[in-house]
Amino acid sequence: MVDTPRADFTLKPTLTGSWVRLRPFEPADVAALAPAFEDRELLRLTGSANRSDAPLRPQTPEQAEQFRQWRNAQPDRLDLAIVDLAGEACVGEACVGEVVLNQWDAANRSCNFRILLSASGRNRGLGTEATRLVLAHGFEQLGLHRIALEVYAFNPRARRVYEKVGFIAEGTLRDALHYDGQWIDATVMSILAPDWARHRGRP
Repeated sequence: MVDTPRADFTLKPTLTGSWVRLRPFEPADVAALAPAFEDRELLRLTGSANRSDAPLRPQTPEQAEQFRQWRNAQPDRLDLAIVDLAGEACVGEACVGEVVLNQWDAANRSCNFRILLSASGRNRGLGTEATRLVLAHGFEQLGLHRIALEVYAFNPRARRVYEKVGFIAEGTLRDALHYDGQWIDATVMSILAPDWARHRGRP
C-alpha cells in the first residue's frame, strides 16, 4: 500500500515575495478588510450575491474577530492575509486581501483555491504573486496533487491571472450563477503537481 503524504494545515506559514507577504490574520486586518466584504463589485465577481442591490450584511467587530480567530485555527484549510509590500502609500504592512486553500480532499490530495483583493490591491500584480506563493506552498510543502477553482464568465481579468500562473480550463459549469436575472457560466480550472514542477507558475 502506497503511503500518501498528509498535508499539515495546522501550520500557518508566512510566505514572502517581492511585492506581497502572506501571513496569518492579525487583529488589525479585520478593519482593513471590512470594506472589501461590502464592495458590491467584489461580491458580484465572487458570486457572493445574486443581485446588485442585495442587502449588505456587515459583520460586527466581535463577529469579525471571532471569524479571524477561527480561520487561524482550522486544521483542514489555509487562510492567509495578503500584505502589500509595494504600495508607495503604505505605512507598515497593509492587508489588501486574502488567499484560501479549502475543501481539502485528503485521499485525492486536492484543494480548492480562492483569492480576494480589495480595491487598493488590484491591477498591480499583487494577486499574481500571491497566487504563485500559495501554489508553491500547496505543492511543495503540503504535498497536494491538484488545486482547482471556478471563475465566472463575467470575470475575464481573474481568468487571465489564473492562466498566467498555469491554471488550465477543464470545462464549463453552465448557468452556475443567477445574477440580476441572468444566468452566468463558470469555468472550472486546475493546476496539477506535475504542471507546477514543470513551470513553477510561469508556463
